[in-house]
Parts: sequence; C-alpha cells; structure tokens
Amino acid sequence: MRLDKLLANMGFGTRKTVKTVLKSKEVTVNGTIEKEGKTQVDPDKDVIVVSGEAVHYQEFVYFMMHKPQGVVSATTDNLHETVIDLLQPQDQVLDPFPVGRLDKDTEGLLLLTNDGTLAHNLLSPKKHVDKCYEAIIEGLVNEQDIQAFKDGITLNDGFICQSAQLEIVSTDSEKKQTLIKVTIHEGKFHQVKRMFEAVGKSVSYLKRLSMGKLQLDETVKIGKYRPLTKEELESLIDA
Repeated sequence: MRLDKLLANMGFGTRKTVKTVLKSKEVTVNGTIEKEGKTQVDPDKDVIVVSGEAVHYQEFVYFMMHKPQGVVSATTDNLHETVIDLLQPQDQVLDPFPVGRLDKDTEGLLLLTNDGTLAHNLLSPKKHVDKCYEAIIEGLVNEQDIQAFKDGITLNDGFICQSAQLEIVSTDSEKKQTLIKVTIHEGKFHQVKRMFEAVGKSVSYLKRLSMGKLQLDETVKIGKYRPLTKEELESLIDA
C-alpha cells in the first residue's frame, strides 16, 4: 500500500498532514529516509520507522466496550454522541464500527471492529449467537413467564421469537420489580423489551452481559473500552 495511507491508518495524521511528517525526513523505510507518500510499501515485510518509533501495522482492531446509557450504537449521528466518539483518536483511524446495536438507553457489552467478516458471522441468523442480558422488570416475573419465554414469545406484531431462557435473580415485592437474566438467540429490534411487553410487563433497565462466549469484563468502567485478548478473539472466531 501507499506509505502515506499506511501512516494515516496507524494514527500518524491524516493523509494531508502525513506529508509534513514525510518532509521532515523523520520517516525511514528499511533504513532509508523516505519523503514520498506515494511510495509503495509492504507492511508485513518492510521496516518502517517514524521519529525513531517502529510502525507495527494492524489491519483489524477488536474492542470490548462497556457502553453507557445515552450513547447511540452508530458510527455517526447528527444529534447524539456515538460509541465511536468514545474512542481515542488513534483507535478511530481504522474505522471500527459496532457489531450489532444496543438501544440508546441500554448499557453493557458492545464489540467494535473493522473486521467485516467476523461481524457478519456474529450477526448472521444462521449462527444463533447467544446474547445474555440483565434487566429490571416492572412487574413480578413468574413461572408462567419463564415457560412462555421457553415456548417462544409471540410479539404484539405477531412475530414468534425463538425459545429464550428466562431466569429470576431476585424479586422486590414492595416495588413490584424483578431482577432477571434472559438469553436470546436472535436480535430483533428492541427484542427484549418487546418480549416483556407481550407478557404485560416493561423493562426499566437493560444491560448486555455477553455475546456468544464473549463476557463483559466488569473491570471495564462504563464508557470505557479495551482491546480483546487473544483468547477472547479466538472464542469469537470459533463461535
């Protein structure tokens, strides 16, 4: 690829500002000063150094984010802050995007990557990648609800959901609230909320805990993120 494109992709500036970096004679390719952005380089073979710093090219990035409420799962939005806005500039340069979406008022695990193949595999209906959520339900969830989820909830628009696993974690009889965990195998729009609406209850708090084998790292604070570990990435590829 072109040298200026590689440097821009790795966070050394925009394609335009990288020209200034090149003119400064601070860029070497295999030990030779290189000032031309159009120079073709092989990221896997050529040794590229900028101001004494070796450039390690990375084609794909994979981030685990603890998405906060109030932020939209999109790359751009004219009205609201997006999950991409939460990334550091050097992590935005390779154009990661959210894999699937969490509603604006939902928090929890969100995967961001620029690996389109992995994203497609995780979102494909054929894969049935499990998604586990924790939620506070307005209403007292009972065994009848658990069985209804297991049988396959019919949403108010007539759509029949796949079987889902509903677990009661705790019940607050005074507030008439139930803390639950639910695992679904598909990802329809507002699905968890709509499933509870179908049984006459509402969701006041929703948090995604896992996606496939990828578990939310609770040490990652709300609004923060980190790269996936090698083991986490391999678990997603094998999903």
